[in-house]
Amino acid sequence: MPMRALRTLSRWVLVPALGTLLAGCSGSALVKRDDLSTLKQAETVQSGELRQLSEDLKAHHRGMVRNNNENTRALIETIREQIKPPSCPKRPQPVCSSVSSGETASSSHFQDMLVVGELEKVHFLEPGFTYEARVDTGAETSSLDARNVTYFERNGEDWVRFDVPVPGTKNELKTLERPLSRNARIIQASADDSERRAVVELQFAIGDHVQKAEFTLSNREALSNTVLIGRNILRDIMLVDVGKDFATQLPAKFTSKAGKNQSAKEAPQ
Repeated sequence: MPMRALRTLSRWVLVPALGTLLAGCSGSALVKRDDLSTLKQAETVQSGELRQLSEDLKAHHRGMVRNNNENTRALIETIREQIKPPSCPKRPQPVCSSVSSGETASSSHFQDMLVVGELEKVHFLEPGFTYEARVDTGAETSSLDARNVTYFERNGEDWVRFDVPVPGTKNELKTLERPLSRNARIIQASADDSERRAVVELQFAIGDHVQKAEFTLSNREALSNTVLIGRNILRDIMLVDVGKDFATQLPAKFTSKAGKNQSAKEAPQ
């Protein structure tokens, strides 16, 4: 083949092939640029989402910190209230107050009590005798000088018969009978054995005060006083002024009978 023809053929073959090759390269370059643009857009979207997520996380963290701080403060306040030291009460200022009702009642009670001395005149309504009595706060039961004490029964009940001295006489006695209230067991300091003594109820008067009380019947002939007034009579009724004698005065109705109302004072023998 002539050289010219060969060159002509080569031109017609190479030109289309080169065009095709160039077209392929151009398409390949366009595809890569589109992919790059898509990637950039995706990156932009993801960056925005990450920023939003970061803001959300920061806001959530701030909220948790705020709630935790509030809870901590509340817990601290609660602990402070629980361990709060007790406060000392204010010392009250001294004020002058009126007498309370209890003190008034107590004072009124003492004012209503009968003041007696160590020696008093005691009048027994029956038999109508007045004796000199010694007031003894150390004695539990009162006692009366009684002689010839005898027990007997009347209508199925225990009674006692005894003699008492007549005031203003030396040896005259008067017999009385009374129901037996009980028997008192007396232990003498000078003896090992106990003694049983009859106890009876008698009505008497000290001053203008009249009452009934128990008296132990005992022989007081050797003692200074015919009657002993003990705590069973004094309790809640009388106050004893040890610096006085005969602090009370019997009403005239108990002292009007001559010879029967003289006080009896037995001298020791």
